[in-house]
Amino acid sequence: MKEEPFRFYSRLNLSELTGIRAATLLQLAKCIKQAPDSCIYHHTHRYLQIHQHICPEPPNDFAYWVSTIMKEEELAEKLTSIDVIRFPSISELRKTVAQVITDYVSGNPKAKFKFAKQNQEFHFIKSVSFIFFAKQEAYDLKSFLGALQKVTISSIYFHMFESKIRLGKESNDFSFWLAESLGEDELAHRISSLDPYAFTMEGLRFKLIALVKNSLK
Repeated sequence: MKEEPFRFYSRLNLSELTGIRAATLLQLAKCIKQAPDSCIYHHTHRYLQIHQHICPEPPNDFAYWVSTIMKEEELAEKLTSIDVIRFPSISELRKTVAQVITDYVSGNPKAKFKFAKQNQEFHFIKSVSFIFFAKQEAYDLKSFLGALQKVTISSIYFHMFESKIRLGKESNDFSFWLAESLGEDELAHRISSLDPYAFTMEGLRFKLIALVKNSLK
C-alpha cells in the first residue's frame, strides 16, 4: 500500500466550434463516428452536468436536436434511453449513439430524406479543458474531509467522474486513493458505487462528506 497525499485538481472547460455540422440523421451518425472524443463528451456528459437542475432532465444534445428540430420523437426517446454514464469510455458511447441513429433510419426510410432547415443544423462543439491544482491536499481521512468541504464543485466533479470517462481510469480518483493509499476499501467501494448524476453537485459533495464522516466514527 502506497501512502501518498491526495492532491485536488479542478478544471475549466471552454467550448469551441469545430466546423462539423449535420443536416440529416445519417449525417449526424456519420459525424458522431468521426468527431473528436471531446465533442462526444461535450454533447453528452457536459450537457447532462450543466442541465442537471432541469426537470425532466435533458439526456444529451443529440436527443434534444432530434426531438426539437427533426421532430423524430421515437428516435429521440431511443437516444434518451441511453444511459451515458454506464459506458466506460467515450469511444463505446460514440459507437452506441451512432448505431441507434443508423438502425432507426434503416427502419424508417422517410427519415433518411428529412433535412433540417437552414441555420438549424446540428453544430458539433468540443470541450477544451484546462486542469489546475486546487490548492488542497489530503493525507488522511480527516484532512480529506476538510478538503471536500473547501474545494469547488468543479474539483469534485473532475475527480468523481470526468477523470474516469475522459482519461480512461478504472475508478474515480477518490476511491482509487482511499483504497491504494489509506486501505479504506469499504469507503472506496461506497464512493465508487455512487452515480454522480443522481445528485446536484452540492448534493454530491454532502453525500461524500457524510460517507467520510461515517468512516471516521
